[in-house]
Amino acid sequence: MQLSRHCAKTLLHMALRAIFLDAAGTLFTSVRPIGESYAELARTHGKAVSAQDLARRFRHCHASAPPLAFPGVTGSNLEKLERDWWKELVRRVFQPFAPFERFDDYFAELFDYFRTPAAWSLFDDTRDTLTALRDRRLILCVISNFDSRLFGILDGLGIAPQFNSVFISSQVGVAKPKAGIFQAALSRYGLKPEEALHVGDSLNYDIEGARGAGVEGILLDAEQGGESNCTRIGKLKALLPIIEGMK
Repeated sequence: MQLSRHCAKTLLHMALRAIFLDAAGTLFTSVRPIGESYAELARTHGKAVSAQDLARRFRHCHASAPPLAFPGVTGSNLEKLERDWWKELVRRVFQPFAPFERFDDYFAELFDYFRTPAAWSLFDDTRDTLTALRDRRLILCVISNFDSRLFGILDGLGIAPQFNSVFISSQVGVAKPKAGIFQAALSRYGLKPEEALHVGDSLNYDIEGARGAGVEGILLDAEQGGESNCTRIGKLKALLPIIEGMK
């Protein structure tokens, strides 16, 4: 664990009431690398592209995609926009490798695959850490740039009951790193920014995003590399001694 001077001073004076957590990359990860899943399923639909090429294209296209956020949209309209957002992203991933004659069938199967809990795996300390946080009577919320499939994933992985609320960008209408998605969680529970911590695996989306709402962030960074003015932990369970030190 790397505790910055700024964060040490900030955490010391917090009256903590809530923990916000990112989802993918923080609570769970894909069973296989994204490029491998994309490539293997593509082969069954008659398209051969290397996992490495697809992983590279996915990173590029995901980083340059518009926010997965649809203000004021609900119900089946929201689900359609979510699906269309992902279909356009995946179409861009395969654009350099066109034509892909069975793309529509491929995308339908791919989208449904990542809906299933079988596509995802909890990190080995997630369940015990969430239980320990609940035992401390803290409000727990997921804050994630995700779509409506996340609710079923959390339920299927057996951790949905641990959370008071789940805030997804598509539904809230604003995506990290914008402050609005964090402010939605603060408002729901009448929290002051200094009463919450956010934990995530992205310096930009999670740490800088949370700070934009006045919430201190903790970076989950398994590599523990680089320099940044924030607290870094290598495992989610390393959050527990930090909280204990705040008492």
